[in-house]
Amino acid sequence: MDLNTITAVARPTTRSELPAWTAGDAWLAGGTWLFSEPQADLHRLIDLAALGWPALTIDTNGLSIAATCSVAELDAVACPPDWLAAPLINQCCRAFLASFKIWKTATVGGNICMSLPAGPMISLTSALDGICTIWQPDGGERTVAMLDFVTGNHANLLKGGELLRQIDIPLAALKRRSAFRQISLTPVGRSAALVIGTLGLDGAVALTVTASTKRPIRLSFKKVPDSSELREAIGQAIPDDLYHDDIHGKPFWRKHMTLRLAREICEELE
Repeated sequence: MDLNTITAVARPTTRSELPAWTAGDAWLAGGTWLFSEPQADLHRLIDLAALGWPALTIDTNGLSIAATCSVAELDAVACPPDWLAAPLINQCCRAFLASFKIWKTATVGGNICMSLPAGPMISLTSALDGICTIWQPDGGERTVAMLDFVTGNHANLLKGGELLRQIDIPLAALKRRSAFRQISLTPVGRSAALVIGTLGLDGAVALTVTASTKRPIRLSFKKVPDSSELREAIGQAIPDDLYHDDIHGKPFWRKHMTLRLAREICEELE
């Protein structure tokens, strides 16, 4: 869609060239949502492509994902064999309600910053203890745990002029065993519930609930919980008003499926 209110496009090549943020500005990465509907309040786009951030970096600390990394680039990453959680990358990429064309354009950072409950990049990076690096307009930066970054449906901790630079996944999280469950109302529909479980070497289990809830929820257990312990923990951690309600699933059904998928994950990890 043409954005006929845009009067300027900035293309910085370094951080120092980023223009001062003003009302009517928007960051442009993949643009798959930005160009999908009218944006009457926008007047300038700040294109991040020329900043040239490396899409993915693998080192002794783990995996660093640039906000401008495309879904296709992330899906194609070759992970070390001892990263037992690596299958989650492909599983979450395939949880998108998107074609291969969108995969090549849509960015990890864009999906996270949209902050929709069904954002699979939120699911992935939350489950793997991702840490967001945020550039501030005054030249500083701050870090936020991915679990805390999204605060609600289409809401997050970004302030005016702040920019998500990257998400760092720690090595320890990548070496945990994992299990993935996702369900939609239709075979290729938007996720109505997406639950990821990870198992540490000490037997500790972490369950991360997304899509069914308005923001990511983490449940932690010292060992694989039994059915009654799991039900009680989910009931305490997720009040009824935290379940998302839209055309892709009613709250009572999302609640039921969250418990069902969590049970399946615990059985698999056990």
